[in-house]
Amino acid sequence: MELYILLFCIPLFLIILKPFLHASSAPKNTPPGPKGLPIIGSLLELGSRPNQSLAALAKIHGPIMTLKLGSITAIVASSPEAAKEILQKQEQIFSDRSVPDVITAQPNPQATLAWVPGDQRWRNRRRICSTQMFTTQRLDSLQHLRHKKVEELVLHFKKHSARGAPVDIGRAAFATTLNLMSNTIFSIDMVDPEFETAQEFKDLVWRIMEDAGKPNLSDYFPLIKMFDLQGVKRHIRPSYLRLHQIFDEVIAKRLEARKLGESRKDDFLDVLLDQCEEEGSGFNRETIKPLILDLFIAGSDTSAITTEWAMAELLRKPEAMEKAREEIIQKIGFERSVKESDIDLLPYLQSVVKETMRLHPAAPLLLPYKAKKDTQIFGFTIPENSQVLVNAWAIARDPNYWKNPISFMPERFLGSDSGYKGKDFEYIPFGAGRRICPGMPLAIRMVNLMLASIIQAFKWKLPEGPTQEKLDMEEEFGVTLRKAVPLCAIPTFQENLKF
Repeated sequence: MELYILLFCIPLFLIILKPFLHASSAPKNTPPGPKGLPIIGSLLELGSRPNQSLAALAKIHGPIMTLKLGSITAIVASSPEAAKEILQKQEQIFSDRSVPDVITAQPNPQATLAWVPGDQRWRNRRRICSTQMFTTQRLDSLQHLRHKKVEELVLHFKKHSARGAPVDIGRAAFATTLNLMSNTIFSIDMVDPEFETAQEFKDLVWRIMEDAGKPNLSDYFPLIKMFDLQGVKRHIRPSYLRLHQIFDEVIAKRLEARKLGESRKDDFLDVLLDQCEEEGSGFNRETIKPLILDLFIAGSDTSAITTEWAMAELLRKPEAMEKAREEIIQKIGFERSVKESDIDLLPYLQSVVKETMRLHPAAPLLLPYKAKKDTQIFGFTIPENSQVLVNAWAIARDPNYWKNPISFMPERFLGSDSGYKGKDFEYIPFGAGRRICPGMPLAIRMVNLMLASIIQAFKWKLPEGPTQEKLDMEEEFGVTLRKAVPLCAIPTFQENLKF
């Protein structure tokens, strides 16, 4: 349908965009790239999985290339060296975002953390998150909360085990991480104990992630933004409004409690409301909701996606599953459940998580950057205001840096000092530089704990139908990269567990 709309609009583009395109021609000596078609450029080459199509184009045109996408000049980096130039060496020039039009469908988009320019407003929001939510001390103090949420996940799976019924692993992981985030921020559960209400939240979040990641004519032809030809903003806005409504109800109750002098929760909402009371802080009741939304989406969706992909890979490779289970049994046993403090004793389990993030990075193209001014990379000119994409998915599958890059091999990380912090640019699942994902410390803890706990407590098998070799591993592209067909598997509770 989108292709038909695009082709139908070409005559309109020819009329209204010709003078604009002539006036904004890109400077010479830009990186090489596909020639593209008149007016629409290389839009049709993006396909439904741009991470894959851009990786294929990079094999032809090189590790840094230029694409004309309508009236937009896009620069795509597909090698560690190119990523390092953008994310580290010239991070000041590339610290701003190229904001998809669909993001502006939410209330107060200028108050987000993910999409605002890298200016003082962003630094202020980043500082609050880094010092009040994601410090080691703060995360350590909330370990009991994560243990409780994972115990609820295990109990949920145990009920399915008693019936021999399959479970939707991604949905359950999403409910767990959503409740973790809602407790960290609001001190309440957003999802009921049976996870029945998780689907609404999952649908809301995925609609936002999917619509924000899909090719949109409004992004490539800014002069026609007002028409929203594909209806993307109209489709996504109810999801934004519903989540803001939910947050507003929680905030209203907390403000009333504070007014009545009730004891503080000392959670992240109290931190933000304290900021709202400080003159000149830039925070108020309306501007904290987009920040909370960013944290909810990034904290729940990406961790759940990674857990689901990890279980899918382990079910396809039973020897890896067995190796992970044996490590847990040997180091922890059956006397008690896994704790966060145990994760350092489980190097193979950690390698499983790292390998999952290599093959299936939650944000395959990271978030788009924007060049503040003309600059040079590898002798090529990167034009001012060009959109800059870093294909983390392609980089993590580059055979120049990874042996058997499309194979799931956790062993490659054993004894390796490769970390998540963006210092090794062949492995950047959380990005790198000043705009690296601030929630990385929490995500790593949560995914490792969830995965270790459900491997310890259960043996897993696929339902009748798909074999290990035929398990559908197709990707569905959005801002995040989820599994196209949800993973359903049957847990069998380990009866010798004593907890």
